[in-house]
Amino acid sequence: MTTTPDTRPTTVDVPAAPGDKRVLLAAPRGYCAGVDRAVVTVEKALELYGPPIYVRKEIVHNKHVVRTLEKRGAIFVQETDEVPEGARVIFSAHGVSPAVHAEARALSLQTIDATCPLVTKVHREAVRFAGEGSTILLIGHTGHEEVEGTAGEAPDSTIVVESPEHAAVVEVPDPERLVWLSQTTLSVDETMQTVAVLRDRFPHLQDPPSDDICYATQNRQVAVKQMAEQCDLMIVVGSQNSSNSKRLVEVALEYGTRDGHLVDYADEIDESWLEGVTTVGVTSGASVPEVLVRDVLDWLAERGYGDVRAVTAAQESLLFALPNELRRDLKAAGVEAAKVRHDPGAIPAAGGDQLH
Repeated sequence: MTTTPDTRPTTVDVPAAPGDKRVLLAAPRGYCAGVDRAVVTVEKALELYGPPIYVRKEIVHNKHVVRTLEKRGAIFVQETDEVPEGARVIFSAHGVSPAVHAEARALSLQTIDATCPLVTKVHREAVRFAGEGSTILLIGHTGHEEVEGTAGEAPDSTIVVESPEHAAVVEVPDPERLVWLSQTTLSVDETMQTVAVLRDRFPHLQDPPSDDICYATQNRQVAVKQMAEQCDLMIVVGSQNSSNSKRLVEVALEYGTRDGHLVDYADEIDESWLEGVTTVGVTSGASVPEVLVRDVLDWLAERGYGDVRAVTAAQESLLFALPNELRRDLKAAGVEAAKVRHDPGAIPAAGGDQLH
């Protein structure tokens, strides 16, 4: 099981000699179990069925992952009707609405649903609460695939709330029959600020049965909070369309880091960012392969930041089985359909210690 830590920030003292350059490397970072499952789903589908394999939207929000899978024969499309009739299509980790499933059936598509199980949990909650007659206040970003999928489960009963400011003015049909749900990749702090505004206006607001924000999102934010005050610069590896990666930069700045940037690749780092910097924090979003973090560490080491020290907020061991449709076909083909890999990609620290 995965440890869900206390989300209150704590200070981790990792002392450095004056003038010494160093890197604080967050753990956990990078691939979460849901992303791992989605990426491996595409890889296994390409191996089993052969290309092309169509994928609706980006399988995960990471430029490197998408480009790599495209080279292997995956074809990414924006909408279901771009997939040829009868072809095989994979739905991304962010989930889709019932309307998208209906479109796929109308086109006789062979579907594989790689929706993260934690997102599926939120979908089920939306269906249940709507069935009970409640209005769902869905905290999230309008236009994000996950929000579209969740809202699509109960479109007549769902109102998207984007921020505390939006919460202060949103109108509801019945203040006594309300429940809040959230996009799984948000900032924990901002989400709870939004909930606090809603609860102040609507005292009967009901909480979801469990925290919707993904364990991995929380863990990565907590690690950043623990190291932020000691970092002059925070480099977050991740893509601009990755909600959880962008939140990591915001969290770092909020909790004391002087400067922070989101990059896809090491060569996007501007050397001017290092001026006057002793301590660089490094982390990555939940859809980022570890190889990209290694590249950043190598880039920093070449510029004198070779002392790498871990800041560990939690240990993660959660694994998800591959989608049922794929496991069935793998079994029929005599291919082992074990749970997906989940390699945290530990990197040796200075002195030979192992980071966790």
